[in-house]
Amino acid sequence: MSNQTQPEDLEARRSAASRRRMTLLRRFYYWVGMPVLKGVSWLLWSTYRKQYVIGADTLERLLSSESICAPVYWHQHTFICLNMMREWLQRGFKAGFIITASVDGEVPSRVAHSWGATVVRGSAKHTNALAMRDIQQAMKRGVSIVSAADGPLGPIYEFKTGVVLMARIGNAPLVPISCAADRAWYLRRWDNFLLPKPFAKVVLAVGEPMPIPRSTPVADLEQHRQAIEAATNALMRSAEAALKGESQ
Repeated sequence: MSNQTQPEDLEARRSAASRRRMTLLRRFYYWVGMPVLKGVSWLLWSTYRKQYVIGADTLERLLSSESICAPVYWHQHTFICLNMMREWLQRGFKAGFIITASVDGEVPSRVAHSWGATVVRGSAKHTNALAMRDIQQAMKRGVSIVSAADGPLGPIYEFKTGVVLMARIGNAPLVPISCAADRAWYLRRWDNFLLPKPFAKVVLAVGEPMPIPRSTPVADLEQHRQAIEAATNALMRSAEAALKGESQ
């Protein structure tokens, strides 16, 4: 089975309000954009001084396990956490990413596919049922779905219930991941997107898995949502504290 959303299915997933066509000019931009994006990302990542300061043992357990999980991170940390996932993929981790079905998702979708990841195309607002179907199928194949838990539009650091529901359906424990950098740019947008500067020190953190059993009543999902939100925020603060401690 393909690990990409089929082209004939993709158009149906795009919002009618924003359904832009895949023109020849856009195809050219995406053809050029993918290697440029990969190259810049790889170049920046290769300059960082990276260290797992929390959860190195947890990471090894996840990589050696045949069970799926659901890594989650804050949208602010997308650049670092996706590069973490790329390294996990290189070590045999079966990861999947949910990427917008709009034409804006073409370049990141192709980049993720080039890493060997499963790609699910869809919009949580307009095509949630189609995306959820593909997510379920991917998890049944042993793919761990990776999510920006407060994406795509926030509010910042607010965990979405849909991510908890996805983990419950797939019987996949949620695994918070986080990071911190000693020197970084912060983009002026809703998530304060973090992009470490070249040669920055970057600390990485992996939290303990938090199971959401399939038998969990829907009425109890809010309790789990609050717990994983608190755990993800606590992990972020711990990563920041570890960075400051090592910098002293």
